[in-house]
Amino acid sequence: MKSGKAVILIVLLVMAAGGWQLVRWRDAASKPIRYVRIEGAFQYTDKERLKAVVAPEIRRGFYHADMNTLQRAIGSLPLVAQVDVKRVWPDAVHIKIREEIPVVRWGKNGLLNKQGELLIPDDIGAFSTLPLITGPEGQEKKLLEIMKGLYIALRDKSLQLAEFHVNDRRAWRIKLASGLEMQLGRRAPLENMQRFLKTLALIGDEQVALMASVDTRYPNGFAVTWKPGTPPIDWKAVARGQKGIDDNAPIVSGANGNKI
Repeated sequence: MKSGKAVILIVLLVMAAGGWQLVRWRDAASKPIRYVRIEGAFQYTDKERLKAVVAPEIRRGFYHADMNTLQRAIGSLPLVAQVDVKRVWPDAVHIKIREEIPVVRWGKNGLLNKQGELLIPDDIGAFSTLPLITGPEGQEKKLLEIMKGLYIALRDKSLQLAEFHVNDRRAWRIKLASGLEMQLGRRAPLENMQRFLKTLALIGDEQVALMASVDTRYPNGFAVTWKPGTPPIDWKAVARGQKGIDDNAPIVSGANGNKI
């Protein structure tokens, strides 16, 4: 008789445990995520797109939402550098996002961060104010470092670099924020640019502002193309007007019949 009661007691305990597990399972399955907290300074990430990415996992509920899947989904968004996702009892998910910081545009559709890593945004038009680099694929880091040096050298002369182009033949060309283009070539391009910059004191700011382009690929000087409507310039008079420059300063022939 006692053994029979023991069996009945064990059965009742098993049924009770099974019922409790069923209630717990139902509670887990129906427990919603009520709060999603997102931290981060969003400059480029579209909030509506972010909501659309996290929604599928959030709808699965507190216990069934896969945090790794959620993290990968957010990390796949353009310009997202780092994501941290965690479940917070009793009904919340906390998401921390750090965005990439683009420093230049690369080609038609890309961006580079300060490490020279290639980023592809949804809308390149939103970054039109950033300097532009174009060059051979795989040279992103190298050309970014070169551009930094060009930027500093030009800034020291109160000039602002806007574009840096390297073609398949490795010839350099730059464009300033003023619109002035400079052909630097592929042989000693840095020296060519520095040679031109050293003549700025002779040329004068007013004359530089009239230049459309400068070709520095000549061994002993450079050729200038002037903006339409630029009148002939008396370079000897300009030279005499520059303090510390005498009448015998070297003069090199330039384009459009003017002398440099």
